[in-house]
Amino acid sequence: MLRILISLLILIHLTACSNASQAQDRLFPDISVAFLDAYELPKLVFEKTPVGGLSGITYDQKKGRFYVISDDRSEYAPARFYTFTVNFNQNQETPGIENVNIEDVTFLKTPDGKSFPKGEIDSEGIALAAGNTVFISSEGNTKQGINPFIRRFDIDTGESKQALPLPQRFLLPETEEQAPQCVRNNLGFESLTLNPSGVTSPEGDPFRVFTAAESSLAQDQLPAESEKQTRIRFLHYVVNPIGQPLPIAEHLYLLDDPPLDAANHGLTEMLAIQPEGYFLSLERSYGKSGYGAKLFLVTVGNATDTSGVERFNVDLGQLQPLRKKLLFDFSQLDFDLYNLEGLATGPRLPDGSESLLVISDDNFNEQEATQILLFRFNR
Repeated sequence: MLRILISLLILIHLTACSNASQAQDRLFPDISVAFLDAYELPKLVFEKTPVGGLSGITYDQKKGRFYVISDDRSEYAPARFYTFTVNFNQNQETPGIENVNIEDVTFLKTPDGKSFPKGEIDSEGIALAAGNTVFISSEGNTKQGINPFIRRFDIDTGESKQALPLPQRFLLPETEEQAPQCVRNNLGFESLTLNPSGVTSPEGDPFRVFTAAESSLAQDQLPAESEKQTRIRFLHYVVNPIGQPLPIAEHLYLLDDPPLDAANHGLTEMLAIQPEGYFLSLERSYGKSGYGAKLFLVTVGNATDTSGVERFNVDLGQLQPLRKKLLFDFSQLDFDLYNLEGLATGPRLPDGSESLLVISDDNFNEQEATQILLFRFNR
C-alpha cells in the first residue's frame, strides 16, 4: 500500500508539473533567440563629441537607421543621440556585423529651445515614433532635486515637442508627508518602448508608450533583509492626436533574483513586440565577477492594474504581476560582457530572418567597451 501511495503522489506531482508547463506554453507564443555575433565599437569622436554612454537604441525601418541615445549628462558634450547604420556580412550560415557607421548626431533642446544645462538630464531610453520623432526618457537627478521626464523630440533638430505627464508617485515629494517618494537616484526610467503598430502607423493615429524604472521606487523598497523579489512599476500610456497623453495603467514587474556577488541589479530595457501585449525585457547585473544579463519574454496577460496601489513594500495579497519567461542567459557566452542596456529589433539578416541587437553603455570608461551583440530573433 505504501508503494502504491508513493506512486500515486509521484503521478499527481508529475501531472501537476505537466499541466503547469502546458499552461506556460499557452501563455507565451513560440519565440526564441539565438546568438550570432559580437562587435566592439572603437573609441570615437564624432562632430566633437565622444561616442559613449550608449544606453538605448531604436530602429527606423523606413530609413534603415538606428537612433542611439547617449547618457552623457551634458558633461562631455551637449545631451544628444546618434544616427547609426549597422551592416551585416552576406554569409547566410553565420551572419555577423560587418561594420557600424555613425552618420549624424542630434543635440537635444529644452522646451525653451536651449541646450540642457550640465547635470539636468540623464537620458537613458529612446523609442521611435511617427512624425520623424523619438521619445526619450531621463532619469533626472533626484539628489539634486531634478525630476525624471519622458519627452518627444524632433529627430533632425532635437526640438522638444511633447512631454508625457508622470504620476506624482514617480516624482520628488511636494510635501514632507509624501516622503519617501519618487524614482531613486540613477535608478529611474531606463526602459522605453512603443507598441509596434504605433511605430509604423500614420502620424495622428493614437499609439501606446511603455516605460519602467530600473528598480523599485523609494516608497516601494523592501526591507534590506527581505528575500522577496524587487518590485518595479511598469507604466502604460495612450497618446492621442487630440488632448494630452494619458497614463492608463500600471503593472507590477518582479525583478529576477540577482547573482550572489551582484552590487547592482536592475531592469535596463523593455521592447514591445508583436503580437501586441508581449515584450522583451533585459535585466543587467554587476558584481565582483563582472557584468551579467538575462533576456526575458514578458506578457501583460491578466496582470493586475496597480495604478491604485500606493506602496509595494507591503503584502500584495492576490495581486498578479506581469508574467515572464527566460529566453536567454548571457552567461552562456564565452566572452566578457559589458554594461548591456539597449535593445532593438533591426533589419533582416542575409537569410531573411529577423535581427535583434543589444548594446552596452561604456560609462565613458577606457576600461569598458561599447559592445553590440547580434541575435537571430525567431517568432
